[in-house]
Amino acid sequence: MTRSTPASSPVSHVRRELLIAGFALAAGPSFAQPLSQRPIRIVVPNAAGGAADITARTVGQKLSDAMGQPVVIDNRPSAGGVVAGELVSRAEPDGHTLLLVSSGTAVSAALFKSLPFDTLKDFTPVSRLASFDLAIAANEGGRFKSLADVLTYARANPGKLNIGTPNVGTTQNLAAELFKATAGIDAQVVPFNGTPPVITAVRGGEIDIMVDILGPLMPQINAKALRPLAILGDKRAQQLPDVPSVRESGGNLAGFNVSSWNGLSAPAKTPREVVARLNRELQAVLNQPDVRKKLLDLNLVAQGSTPEQLGEQLDGEIRRWSDVITRAKIARQ
Repeated sequence: MTRSTPASSPVSHVRRELLIAGFALAAGPSFAQPLSQRPIRIVVPNAAGGAADITARTVGQKLSDAMGQPVVIDNRPSAGGVVAGELVSRAEPDGHTLLLVSSGTAVSAALFKSLPFDTLKDFTPVSRLASFDLAIAANEGGRFKSLADVLTYARANPGKLNIGTPNVGTTQNLAAELFKATAGIDAQVVPFNGTPPVITAVRGGEIDIMVDILGPLMPQINAKALRPLAILGDKRAQQLPDVPSVRESGGNLAGFNVSSWNGLSAPAKTPREVVARLNRELQAVLNQPDVRKKLLDLNLVAQGSTPEQLGEQLDGEIRRWSDVITRAKIARQ
């Protein structure tokens, strides 16, 4: 005789509903708190003290307060950010290991023949953190009082204008190459081993003008040793409201826009809810008045984004700097 399956009783129905509710309660905290309480490590591909490190430490401290768990800064400087990038690309995709990415990350992807990771495929963008301006500056007592003076001289004296920058392949160096090409002038871009030698060369009359990150130049500008001629970004710098942007020159330069920036990415395959939680916390941190003021005092502008916006920015800059490197005939490393 075949035993028939008993119909569901009210008691069994209640038990089933309680079981489902139990699973929901157990799953709930994992969605609300997708990260464990283990420390979050931000791997910075630069030495301590620079713009990337300062941003990571300022934001990391507030992120730790907001999330109630430690945030550790791990400096791993190396050429092209290879060491930091490889470390994070191989980390567990759980949101506990993040990479400080920047305009330098895009430059490295364009400049290096091969890297031990794919800059676009091996990482998941989380959020932009800050932007910082690049500037064209000249010796305060020199011949150039404005960007118009520079352009007039360069067009009247092909090949004679010298533009100093830090090392070949830096954002500043490629920005100078892009400025020269966009302006349609015949000028020499002269790389030096870092910012201090460039400043010395400009002040000593060895070169005519320089292109560099605005922050390190501010002490020289405030001391009336360097004269800022133009900001390379899309608008005037908050610190120097009287200094025009390059694009205000009009003509071929009307669309010119180059600035440095940094942000955070996680290993590829990091769960969406983890990325969303980190992004949400970072936006709240970056909107705090004391964070914005502290960064601005260091010539950094707090500037968050969606993960998609950061991904699009990185992709766009890799393509742009690849084109600049090709046109300038810079040897890929």
